[in-house]
Amino acid sequence: MKILVIGATGTIGKAVVEQLSTQHEVIRAGYKGGDVQVDLSSKASIEELFNQVGTLDAIVSTAGAANFVSLNEAKDEDFQLALSNKLMGQVNLVRVGQEHLSDGGSITLTSGVLSRQPMPGSVTLSMVNGALESFTKAAALEVERDIRINVVSPVFVKETMAMMGMDPTSGLSADDTAQAYVASIEGSANGETLDVLDFV
Repeated sequence: MKILVIGATGTIGKAVVEQLSTQHEVIRAGYKGGDVQVDLSSKASIEELFNQVGTLDAIVSTAGAANFVSLNEAKDEDFQLALSNKLMGQVNLVRVGQEHLSDGGSITLTSGVLSRQPMPGSVTLSMVNGALESFTKAAALEVERDIRINVVSPVFVKETMAMMGMDPTSGLSADDTAQAYVASIEGSANGETLDVLDFV
């Protein structure tokens, strides 16, 4: 399959690319690095991305920016970043990307455990993660040509926790996390939120 991975230069994205590359042709997209570049907060940038890469068999997003910030300290800009980048960026990957998929192709988005297990400071992330999971259920009812759409819900990734100075023992490695993305692409799930812990 010809697969586009958005966020391919990130911690999870690199692991997804590594696992997929053994069996598939992978195009790596990033904000700055990768084979092609894209700004998720810009629909025009997303449209240009798909015009560059041609017809695909699968689209994977491991990208999406949002800040950790408490409810009472969050500014409008914090909510807008989460909404315009992590939420609408991935929504627009579906809206635009479906037209560039072959029949029976798939789209895999990324939400996160904070949608169902929030913590202090996660208000913007919990908001958009929950919205992405609901969007995926609804969009799967309407996409045509047997295209499937799923969303992967990662837990905290060990490598990221270590970089942030957190104790990584409760996290999951990027390699283990990537298995859920591979299952979404190579499996038959549709309209599902795939919890990474179910695939390790």
